[in-house]
Amino acid sequence: MSGLDWLEEKRFVVDRALSLGFDACGVSDIDLAQDGERLQSWLEAGQHGEMAYMAAHGSKRWRPAELVPGTLRVISVRMDYWPDALDARLALADDKTAYVSRYALGRDYHKVLRSRLQKLADAIAARIGSFGYRAFVDSAPVLEKPLARNAGLGWIGKHTNLLSSKAGSYFFLGELYTDLPLPIDAPASDHCGTCTRCLNACPTGAFPAPYQIDARRCISYLTIELHGSIPEPLRAPMGNRIYGCDDCQLVCPWNKFAKLAGEPDFRVRHGLDRTSLIELFAWTEADFLAKTEGSAIRRIGYQRWLRNIAVALGNAMPDVRVEAALRARIDDPSETVREHVTWALAQGGAPRARFPSALQPALD
Repeated sequence: MSGLDWLEEKRFVVDRALSLGFDACGVSDIDLAQDGERLQSWLEAGQHGEMAYMAAHGSKRWRPAELVPGTLRVISVRMDYWPDALDARLALADDKTAYVSRYALGRDYHKVLRSRLQKLADAIAARIGSFGYRAFVDSAPVLEKPLARNAGLGWIGKHTNLLSSKAGSYFFLGELYTDLPLPIDAPASDHCGTCTRCLNACPTGAFPAPYQIDARRCISYLTIELHGSIPEPLRAPMGNRIYGCDDCQLVCPWNKFAKLAGEPDFRVRHGLDRTSLIELFAWTEADFLAKTEGSAIRRIGYQRWLRNIAVALGNAMPDVRVEAALRARIDDPSETVREHVTWALAQGGAPRARFPSALQPALD
């Protein structure tokens, strides 16, 4: 490889990545020292909650060459996911409709991106010969957002998501750790300015300060990562969100530049952009497994699925059908489900009135 023109090879990598369906590609070095310090402070504050994996692996998370020896560069890629689905604000405004974060309405992104990254690696190897690499898609101790920022794909916004001035924030990230000495891109600069819409929109107040998130209060954490009982004070603000939350992104001005996903695998499955809570609560475990096959939703399991829907039904306005659905599971085998059903039956519609959606002004 000594005689290779690395600038030309980088052009090949970027062009090939785009031809494989990625929407952007960049290259960074492996210096993440400052990001490692911020991560350690976050962990020391306990704001990762039950996500013990965030504290595992020590410095490998911010020192790529410790995770994959020989790593010199990281190739970061972006793939847009926003589906052609029922308007998110309309879904959030209907307390009988289940709200699923738009990234999870289609096929599991891990499988889609990992397959494309492997094809990218194969294309590079076919061109220059065997080389050292390892592909990651949210599957190992990798600081994907700082790496993508350093590769010029966007900046980390006040809501802690990556933002692109060309594509907003509705996209997935993937990485190839590699031993190739490719030229690096310039890091992206911050363009949030004085805007605080994302911070103000969070239903549960998960942002203690700009660029900081307390995962323990985040609805995505509560509905996906948390295994046991959802803290009662946070249940009512969850509204009808049963898997993840998009509020901080929905209000971001930069998402006016977001584009619909070109990837067919990210199209809505099983009508989950507009299905009623009552219908989903009636699913058997067999239904759940069949209809979440190949979906990111399956990872939470049937018990947490029912737990989340019970909370959402408790936040709906009183209705004989809602009450009947809840009472049908009052003796559920899961203690966690029974506890949340009991809570939901006791609500009588009050929480919805006390905690109107922060997005409501956009609907009026």
